[in-house]
Amino acid sequence: MPLNKKILAVILARGGSKRLPRKNVIPLCKKPLISWTIEAALKSKYIDKLVVSSDDDEILNISNNLKVTSIKRPSELATDQSTSYDALLHVLKNFTGYEYIVLLQPTSPLRDESHINQAIELVNKKNAEAVVSVCQERHNLTKSFSLDKSLLIHNLNKKDDELNKNSNMKNFYKLNGAIYICKVEQFLKEKSFLIKNKTFAYIMSEECSIDIDEQTDFELASLYMSKKLCVN
Repeated sequence: MPLNKKILAVILARGGSKRLPRKNVIPLCKKPLISWTIEAALKSKYIDKLVVSSDDDEILNISNNLKVTSIKRPSELATDQSTSYDALLHVLKNFTGYEYIVLLQPTSPLRDESHINQAIELVNKKNAEAVVSVCQERHNLTKSFSLDKSLLIHNLNKKDDELNKNSNMKNFYKLNGAIYICKVEQFLKEKSFLIKNKTFAYIMSEECSIDIDEQTDFELASLYMSKKLCVN
């Protein structure tokens, strides 16, 4: 499907992490964790430019070995208090002329190029200002939201009374952290990928939505990745 949209993809990968130290470079099925996201982005047929932003030399070397453009992130933008917005703003100041920005977190290794392509196609189909990936939420409904048939996200910041009023809903969804897409102009204006009443959801399976934060997540991702590689 032809797209008249210039798309910049960014992977933000700090060297530090509290719950699972050095998680972005830990081998997952014989590859550094970040490599799975880099390779998925490189295989996407819609991404015009991929940039890895990191404060860590090992991560930057992995990116360079995979022939990916990298940018050294200033240390003040790589602390626990630093925001993704500030890190992305640093990238956007150095890479201009793109209509959409795509954020791909390295902690979502089971998100592959097909997911990225389909999410970008949803942007095109809906002429959307923003698309984010989601999966079903079966447990913590206070962090969930509803979708209508158009896939437009509603009630992003709903209150408890609104949740109770809609407690008979069959399906709740949550952000899974795998894919964030937004018009650059809107992202800079709102400082967020979540544009109220203008953000559409790209639905992914729970299995492909694993976001690695601690050791148990990593072990589960390893199991699913091994299974996926055997099928392929």
